[in-house]
Parts: sequence; C-alpha cells; structure tokens
Amino acid sequence: MSDPASGTMDLAGEFLGRRTPMQRIQVTLHRYPYLSPLIVLVVALVIFALINPKFILPGNLSFITQQTVVIGTLAIAQTLIILTAGIDLSIGAIMVFGQMVMANLALTAASNATNFGLPPWLAITIGICASILAGAINGFLIVKLSLPPFIVTLGTLSVFTALTLILFKARTIQGPEMPDLLKVMGVAIKIGSFQLMVGVIVMLVLFAVFTYVLRMTSWGTHIYAVGDDPQAAELSGISTKRVLFSVYVVAGFITGIGAWIYIGRTGAASPNADPSINLDTITAVVIGGTSLFGGRGTLIGSLLGAFIVVVVENGLALAGLDQAYRVLAIGILVIAAVALDQWIRKVRA
Repeated sequence: MSDPASGTMDLAGEFLGRRTPMQRIQVTLHRYPYLSPLIVLVVALVIFALINPKFILPGNLSFITQQTVVIGTLAIAQTLIILTAGIDLSIGAIMVFGQMVMANLALTAASNATNFGLPPWLAITIGICASILAGAINGFLIVKLSLPPFIVTLGTLSVFTALTLILFKARTIQGPEMPDLLKVMGVAIKIGSFQLMVGVIVMLVLFAVFTYVLRMTSWGTHIYAVGDDPQAAELSGISTKRVLFSVYVVAGFITGIGAWIYIGRTGAASPNADPSINLDTITAVVIGGTSLFGGRGTLIGSLLGAFIVVVVENGLALAGLDQAYRVLAIGILVIAAVALDQWIRKVRA
C-alpha cells in the first residue's frame, strides 16, 4: 500500500526537478533578497579595482565608508517604511531639521555667549526628539487621515525644509562653534592605514539591532505582514494602523541619530545639507532588494545598496568620468533593481 505522504513528496520533487535554471535563480533571489545587491557590489569592486588600483587603497576605502555612513543610517529608516509599502520623501529634511536643532541649542553653551545654552547631551536628545516628533506627524497624517505616504511626505518635505530656514535663518554653524560631543561621530579610529569613524560603528550597530528586531520580534513580523497584505494582516488580528504609526516614529528616531552622525561626518550643521539625500536613501533601499510594493526585503540588502551607490560614484570619479555619467549609472541601477524585483515577485504565481 502506497504512502500518500511519500507520494506527495515524490510529486513535489519531480516538480522541483523540472524547474529551469532561470526559475531556480528566481526562487533563490526571492528567498534571499540580499544576494543580487551583493553580486552587484562584488562585481563593481572588482571592475573599479582593475580600472584604477587607487580604488582599493586604504585611504580611498576609508573615504567610501565615511561617505556611506549617513546614507546607510537613513536607509535603515527608509527600509522600515518601504517594507510597509510606504515611502518617506521627507527623511532628509527631517535629518537637517534635527541637526540644526542640536547645533543651535548647543551653540550658546559652546560660545558662552549667554546663560541660555543647553548642555550638549541635552541638545542632542532634544534634536533626536524633534526628529521623532516629525516622524510621528508623518505617521499621524498617514494613519488617522488615511493619506498616501507619498503625498504626506512630499508635503512635509517642504514643511520641515521651510521650518529649518525660518527658525535658524539659513545660518551654517561651523565646527569650532559646537562642543566636541556633537562632533564625536566624526572621530576616526585608526586600524593600520584604514580609518573607521565612530559614526560608522554606530551605523553598523543600528543595522545589527534592527536586523534582529525584524527577524526575531513580533513587531518585525507585523511589519512584513502589513506590507505584504494589509487586509490579511488586519484579519489575522494585527493592528495595521498601530504598526504603521510606530514605523514612522521609529524612523524618526533613526533619522535623529543620522542627524548627529551627519554633524560628525561634515564637522558642521548646515540648513542646506545634502539636498539629494532623500533620493539616495530610496536608491540604496531599492538597489538593496527591498520591494517598493512592500513585504519583501532585508536591512543587509539596504546596507549593500548604500555601499553600491557610493562605490559606483567613487569608482566612476576615479575612472575620470563626468558627474553626469555617475548619475546615469545610478539611474540605470535603480531601473534594473525595480525590474528585477518585478521578475522575482512572479515566483509566487
């Protein structure tokens, strides 16, 4: 008498055996979203090292890690949001607002101009809280008013940019005007000829913590569920609105840390800091294999995506190509990543 269970296994095995090589690749990439950005990064490193040997010198590799630190940190926040099938166009504006709050509150304490200056640790805390509040405003508008994340964050991008210019008079605060604690993220730790910023270590710790959170906690599971199918998540007892709101609040916290790191990285606080950072974080997350449709992606992929963005720009610069070609290369990578995601998602069909 035949065993029904073994018969089922035989049929499954026969079916798997009939998969074409392309179908096997499709299944593998669906199961491990970080594989495609890892392959792209390795290929890019090899190509640029062959084009210009200076690319792999410790000094240049140190520069690449320093350039990646802000994009990588904000990419954590952007990944959490995109996993819920949302997007945050205001993340750069919130970071700039947070760093200006920190710098201005600590400014008088550093210059001893008045008795109203705050201690550096308190200024940093308030700056992070300001970023959390900004994230909460985004979450409130999206959850309570049922507005699309794209529209909400497009609007708050302008709001927080304007607030920064109005409140802080478009004045850049230079390093000597700020206390050392605000600039500690830029302190370099020498490892032979390689220099590692404190901010890079903080970024890697954040990646480790939130990777654990996404994989091992119910909150992380709920984020994937809400992004994959919000209706099914609601029916299974998940409060989708609570999850969405919490994601934007946590994203605000991470952005506040990113603001502190940015001050250390540049040694200044400017209201006009890096206007392209919004698109850079989205680019890193998309190239890193996180689906814009939500429910699929990893933080390790976003970290690899952040490195890809910086490595491509740095490598093409060392190759002597114009800035326009670097922008072109990133645009092609984004389109290719979205097309690959669409193909990978068909594995469910």
